Amino acid sequence: MSESMKVGDLVAEFLHRGGVGAAFGVISIHNMPMLDSIGRGNAIRFVPARGEAGAGSMADAYARVTGGLGALITSTGPGAANAAGALVEARFAGSPVLHLTGQSPRAHVDRGRGTVHDAPDQLAMLGAVSKAAYRVRAPEAALGVLTRAAAEALTPPTGPVSVEIPIDVQRATIARPGELDSFTLTVPPPVKPDAAMLDALADRVAGARRPLLWLGSGARHAGAEAERLAALGFGVVTSLAGRGVLAEDHPMTLGGFNNTPLVEKFYESVDLMVVAGSRLRGHETRELHLELPARRCQIDIDPAANGRTYDCDFFLCGDSALALAGLAERLAGRLHPEPGFAGEIADLKAATVAAYRETLGAYDSFAERLRKVMPRDALWVRDITLNHTTWGNRLFPVYGPRDSVYAIGAAIGMGMPHGIGAAIGAGGRKVVAMCGDGGFFLNFSELWTAAQENVDLVLLVMNDGGYGVIKQIQDVFHDGRHYYADFRNPDLEASAAMAGIPHTRVSSAAELDPAVAAALEVPGPALVEVDMAAIGPFPTYFVPAPERPADGR
Repeated sequence: MSESMKVGDLVAEFLHRGGVGAAFGVISIHNMPMLDSIGRGNAIRFVPARGEAGAGSMADAYARVTGGLGALITSTGPGAANAAGALVEARFAGSPVLHLTGQSPRAHVDRGRGTVHDAPDQLAMLGAVSKAAYRVRAPEAALGVLTRAAAEALTPPTGPVSVEIPIDVQRATIARPGELDSFTLTVPPPVKPDAAMLDALADRVAGARRPLLWLGSGARHAGAEAERLAALGFGVVTSLAGRGVLAEDHPMTLGGFNNTPLVEKFYESVDLMVVAGSRLRGHETRELHLELPARRCQIDIDPAANGRTYDCDFFLCGDSALALAGLAERLAGRLHPEPGFAGEIADLKAATVAAYRETLGAYDSFAERLRKVMPRDALWVRDITLNHTTWGNRLFPVYGPRDSVYAIGAAIGMGMPHGIGAAIGAGGRKVVAMCGDGGFFLNFSELWTAAQENVDLVLLVMNDGGYGVIKQIQDVFHDGRHYYADFRNPDLEASAAMAGIPHTRVSSAAELDPAVAAALEVPGPALVEVDMAAIGPFPTYFVPAPERPADGR
């Protein structure tokens, strides 16, 4: 007689055999069979968050840091809806997250009968915020649907995929699938670029004397190939999400200074830019008004990227690492950059850093002070806050392609849960998560998740008593009227004490690096509060994007 198992047990074993080391979520009536099996099996770590929004961000950061599959488990209806914002961010960031949620019993699904957690057309809601969404409609189909969903999440362009499993399906008994014993999750191989197209691209690039490579997060796995091209004479600049693909102390990279005045001026002299794995998104190109070099070629795994933001002279569809490797092979001995171009890149980087620091006032040394005390391989996590948007996202050096985690879609409140997920996926590396007080208190309850899980995480809270970014925008557009941007927040020292977490308050720039250095030595979480009122006002950084011309460009 063949062995049998519950579908809930199948889910737990599937996650384990699919390489998931940790899952995040909130237990509920509609996911209890799955979580009961995960608990009994004890093969993967489950992190019980205080809310689905936080759990989703934890799974997102875990996926970004590990490069593997993140797992999120929520309830149905309101529970699944609570995770929508985190799924939107995971989709924006291209994070491979498998979201498992429950559903009403099949007899009641989509019939409006008012069962517990019933949501009209939940599958459509999940489809709107995920790369794809599926429902397991029969117990025997569970393994096939899960396999398809996980593979789709991991197939570039990667992203979150949701799966509904009705509660009666989770409890159903099936014959144990024989393939589970030797199961491996198969993902399609990288898209190999066409050899003739690579030849054509190399022919275009070979004559360039001042070539520049723009790298995005879609080239995160192409660091070695980017370094080969830099050795041939390419200058390198990155999107903010692509930082660290080439270590930012490499002499040929400008890092994330992609739209600063000196660099934009430099673009006028670049005779060819190759864009690899980047959307050239509006958020960091001044809504597509950044003046890029006139001649551009683009490499992307998604054919829909062709012309989606900026147009290009030549588009090559394929995996960035394979394409850049093929390009480097074809350019060896053929590319002859202008003499002095490499020195010009180094000088431009130094001048850009110096000019950028001059805009930061009392905060000009913060990036340097933090970098000095953080290990080279530390993970640098940020919430959306004034300090992140300025020095945190550009001036702080990043050395690895998975060392930088932040809300690419610019939603606040994800910093602390991103930090927790990053710490659980860090494999022993140190993690510092910088949050503003506004974003920190948005997911405040997850402080107790950090304490409960004893994650090795330094929470660096930049406390200015409100929404600093919003106030600067109000200064520009609303004559300085700061409606609804100030809050009466809990005291951070008292909050840390309640959670059993060490707390240090910093009141000057000179106190920052010793405070963070001491916090990094703490086993488990620690909180460093920066009193921005004591240090001084943060200089205005916000500049509105220009109005679009009538033709849309």
